[in-house]
Amino acid sequence: MGERYLKSVRLLAECMQGFERFSGESVRQHGLTHAQFDIIATLGNTAGMSYKELGERTLITKGTLTGVIERLEQKGLVVRERSNDDKRSFFVRLTPAGEQMFGDVFPKVVAHGKRLFTGYGDAEFDALDAALGKLRDQVAAGGVPPHPSQAKESP
Repeated sequence: MGERYLKSVRLLAECMQGFERFSGESVRQHGLTHAQFDIIATLGNTAGMSYKELGERTLITKGTLTGVIERLEQKGLVVRERSNDDKRSFFVRLTPAGEQMFGDVFPKVVAHGKRLFTGYGDAEFDALDAALGKLRDQVAAGGVPPHPSQAKESP
């Protein structure tokens, strides 16, 4: 399994790196980094959310999140407000300029990314979703395979 495992991990890493390069072209055209786009895309069509919720919903590490939000705030795309419930935490939402950026950039980046999948049919998407969902669940479980009776279907 050693060589087979390494081949699959390498392929997964190459796909992720390649996808980031491919989608990065579209994101950078709008003056954003991947992390900034991730925040704007996550906040789009919402009233905003806490740092904690943003951290759970994005691919950005907790240590990087504050800096990304600060840079978006400097660009006038987000605003941070102290939480009414917990004075130690912040609530983040898009500004009108951020909403406009989301409305303009999000559909373009998604359309650009979809080009990579034009040859995929439903069965191929289902197989890809199942394989990636299984891997995600294994990672979340710390590498311990779920018991067959506890296996769940991935979204």
